[in-house]
Amino acid sequence: MSFTLYPAIDLKGGQVVRLQRGAMDQATVFGADPAAQAAAFAAQGFGWLHVVDLDGAFAGQPANAAAVRAILGATPAPVQLGGGIRDMATAAAWMEAGVSRLILGSAAVKDPGFVRAAARAFPGRVAVGIDARDGRVATEGWAETSEVTATELALRFADAGVAAIIFTDIARDGMLAGVNVAATAALGRAVPIPVIASGGAAGLEDIRALKAAGAVAGCILGRALYDGRIEPRAALELAAA
Repeated sequence: MSFTLYPAIDLKGGQVVRLQRGAMDQATVFGADPAAQAAAFAAQGFGWLHVVDLDGAFAGQPANAAAVRAILGATPAPVQLGGGIRDMATAAAWMEAGVSRLILGSAAVKDPGFVRAAARAFPGRVAVGIDARDGRVATEGWAETSEVTATELALRFADAGVAAIIFTDIARDGMLAGVNVAATAALGRAVPIPVIASGGAAGLEDIRALKAAGAVAGCILGRALYDGRIEPRAALELAAA
């Protein structure tokens, strides 16, 4: 299994930010030019970009559309986009704008029919975002927690043609505490869909551990990439090894 790294560009008020455990009042601003950040990541050699419209995740509809379009125009690197995509019209509009993969999170719990329809309409271009707090899936920008477990939710889409599962351990997100390797690998072994790790990557040892665990297709890099704890070239070489 190939292993892909996804540098994260989280958007709040048109700026590039990182949150701690998803708390919007704990945002650290890392830049005011999302397009320039996207171009920089592409120039460093990253083959994908992971973009999240944080305001959109809370609002239930796109809220940083201008910034996303600027990112799409700044680099040919494929973009996977999440946040505020709750209906087919929004999904289709982003596909037409040039997004390569949609990440559907809250909709996976609240409107699974839409996720299945989107996966049929855009084969191989829909991912399910599963964000878990103590094993239970959170929705609405992590403001609500459901009774569904991460594995239960992932298995519901095993036959839907979903391209990937992006699994976030909320307790670790933005905390530089290390990825939850055990839970991510367990999910990867439980479902027939590639699983991408998210939340807590603090250094090269996280990439090394995820690769060693097997059953994991990639990792999203956030705060550690912005503050220099992870050096891009070293990370990419390790991922490709």
